[in-house]
Amino acid sequence: MFELCKEAFSGNFSLEAALSECPYVGTIAGGAVGAIIAIGVFMILLFIAGLYIYRSFAWMAIAKKLKFDKAWLAWIPIANIAMVLHLGRIHWAWIFLIFIPILGWMALFVLFVISMWKVFEKAKQPGFYSLGIIIPEIGAVLYLIAIGVVAWSGKKVKKKVKK
Repeated sequence: MFELCKEAFSGNFSLEAALSECPYVGTIAGGAVGAIIAIGVFMILLFIAGLYIYRSFAWMAIAKKLKFDKAWLAWIPIANIAMVLHLGRIHWAWIFLIFIPILGWMALFVLFVISMWKVFEKAKQPGFYSLGIIIPEIGAVLYLIAIGVVAWSGKKVKKKVKK
């Protein structure tokens, strides 16, 4: 078999000849494509995990800045949305709108934006930072920037959030 491959790669190289005469070329090419796809998927998952960690740290810092005693809720999916609602003085039970497809999700999103506005103002930052999330295409980036600014700006808050 190696002799066939040697002949396929000697002289004028042609991909068709290499694929027809050498069975290893297809296997190697398939393995290389598979490895590239696996690395790409891994990098995407790593990027998503990094964004989740950043967002969780930022909301935990905001909750601590507002002297909320359960800031660790920022790490728990869905509970972190309930925490933001609570910090914005909207009852946490509105999180159950997540079980109503489309209309419930839209209503919860509106409540989330309103709650973020209130939280940002409590943290002595402009409330309109919360509106960045509704801008198409760049909203997610603006949201991440806004929570980072609110979380790690030097302004101190004196009041504790009521339970």
